[in-house]
Amino acid sequence: MLTWLADLSAAIPVLNVFRYITFRTGAATATGLFFVFMFGPAIISMLRVRQGKGQPIREDGPQSHLLTKKGTPTMGGLMILSGVIVSTLLWANLRNPYVWIVLLVTVGFGAIGFYDDFLKVTKQSHKGFSGRSRLAIEALIAGLACIAIVIASRGALPPARDMLATSVAIPFFKDVLLDLGWFFVVFGAFIIVAAGNSVNLTDGLDGLAIVPVMIAAATFGFIAYLAGNAIFANYLQIHFVPGTGELAVICGALIGAGIGFLWFNAPPAQIFMGDTGSLALGGLIGTIAVATKHEIVLAIVGGLFVLEALSVIIQVASFKLTGKRVFKMAPIHHHFEQLGWTEPQVVIRFWIISVVLALVGLSTLKLR
Repeated sequence: MLTWLADLSAAIPVLNVFRYITFRTGAATATGLFFVFMFGPAIISMLRVRQGKGQPIREDGPQSHLLTKKGTPTMGGLMILSGVIVSTLLWANLRNPYVWIVLLVTVGFGAIGFYDDFLKVTKQSHKGFSGRSRLAIEALIAGLACIAIVIASRGALPPARDMLATSVAIPFFKDVLLDLGWFFVVFGAFIIVAAGNSVNLTDGLDGLAIVPVMIAAATFGFIAYLAGNAIFANYLQIHFVPGTGELAVICGALIGAGIGFLWFNAPPAQIFMGDTGSLALGGLIGTIAVATKHEIVLAIVGGLFVLEALSVIIQVASFKLTGKRVFKMAPIHHHFEQLGWTEPQVVIRFWIISVVLALVGLSTLKLR
């Protein structure tokens, strides 16, 4: 919204800084952090009063959680999302279609997660929103977002590069594109839905999900900035996608709001992000990956989330087919707790894994 101030730069030259994505990304980070710091305590107090017993703790989960996490309010994703949305509306160029596409997916997935959290808290049960219904609505939102991304891409790309709008770029190869046609919408929707639910499965320990999400946001903010800049994209020989550089502002807002949330989510957590936050943040990162043509890189950068999701799939499939469990408990972070790792050990070691995977993902930008 504040980008309009750049139009006054002829009279007031200093206002020209509002044209720069880097400046607005930094400002969005500071705004998101300030917003959550300012309003976080009030939101926590409100949720604690309204929820009473807080988020129900899995009785089949680690027994230590029944004592240490009982009564902790959930829906902390409201803190993060409010910080992200306010910061984005203030600092992003609202004439950019990608900004609205990412915001709509974030809000849509956040609403689904909120309803799921609401049902769990009011019923004091782990059975919230019907799994199939939830996935169907997520797929619908993601599919519409991917259609909008294709339209926005084709509107910005020259006719000679029109195929990029529905293609998947292969990391480490500068000229390899797999054109999926309109099947790209199905592929992109799968990426967004999978990202949302993978982050959701990772959110099981204090601080475990938010830091890897911020690491992924920082990585994709950098990727979006480069992919949206013709000079840098040409130098790195990655595919130039006009307009996607503006998504760096949203990533900055997420990092700021995430740092603010971590202040309250650090062990012992005063609040959990819940499905409200985890679904929305995963969907946000997934949508940016689709828009910037780095869907496969997301599987590398978000490898921790992929591992968490696979551990659940493997555990369920193994038990149904053989009656045996591969892991002591799923998702895999609980497996390591059962092996004797303390909660801080699991969380910090998983953070380290996220940093390493982000560096590997960034290496794809140059190794071509």
